[in-house]
Amino acid sequence: MSRAKLFLRASRFQVIPVMILPVMIGSIGAYAWNHVFDWKWFAVTLLGAVALHLFSNMINDLWDYRSGADIAAHAEPGTISTHSGMLTGGKLSESNFARMTWALFGISLLCGILLIYFRGSMVLVYGGIGALLAYFYVAPPIRYGYRGKGLSEISIFVSFGILPVLGSHYVQALQFDARALLASFPIGGLTTLILFNHHFLHWQADRLAGKNTLVVVLGENGAQKVSLAIFGASYGFLLLAVALGALPVYSLVALITANRLLKVYRQLQGSNPPAAYAPLMKASLSASVNTGLIISASLWLQGFLQ
Repeated sequence: MSRAKLFLRASRFQVIPVMILPVMIGSIGAYAWNHVFDWKWFAVTLLGAVALHLFSNMINDLWDYRSGADIAAHAEPGTISTHSGMLTGGKLSESNFARMTWALFGISLLCGILLIYFRGSMVLVYGGIGALLAYFYVAPPIRYGYRGKGLSEISIFVSFGILPVLGSHYVQALQFDARALLASFPIGGLTTLILFNHHFLHWQADRLAGKNTLVVVLGENGAQKVSLAIFGASYGFLLLAVALGALPVYSLVALITANRLLKVYRQLQGSNPPAAYAPLMKASLSASVNTGLIISASLWLQGFLQ
């Protein structure tokens, strides 16, 4: 396997749309709401955000490997693991994996320093909170991803909704705008749904490893109800953002993305093998990406028409 392929697989590069899209929403929102947009700062913001996201993926794999959660995922029959498999499969040594992980953090840090210097100290607030949430998700001593109580879900909502939308908007407009906050809720909610639903794929292995996700704490049936609640709230946020004028009315086209998810929910039973949740994961990812694209396009159209 080439170095490039090793990196793409180790970093789970295929999931970067969940970070690209909130950065697009915040940046294009500045064009629609505040009539400003600078391509060079958009590029630096995007590079820094993507590097931090990939760092988060890899640091989580690293600490899950050290804690035994990833090994338990392989040992539990029927479990579908969602980590990269580079450490458990022996394709990368722990030291090489760690060097790659911290190189990504270095790229993100460099982008952050540039933005703080040229665009203002508030970038430190948005980026700093995001970095702390990324690292301590499974890293000791906090490891809040292992504690349950909805901490993981709140973190994802903040990290893939509020922070990147508000932060990228600030880089462009140099101000806080309540419309950016409202616009962050639908994409943040749907990205949270991805994380929540992916826990169904390996919740029994998580329980053995002491990783108390909400699926582990609530049990399969209770967690299904929470998943539906997150689903409903995400599209409710979209309606709210349009009703309050944060998003243009043509953003409501994104409601069609709910259809595929609803079909999958109807097929689930009270108790299911892990493989039954793979379509739910795919539908959640599709809904998040397509909703983000529709919101971004709607904001661009609004800015163009004004």
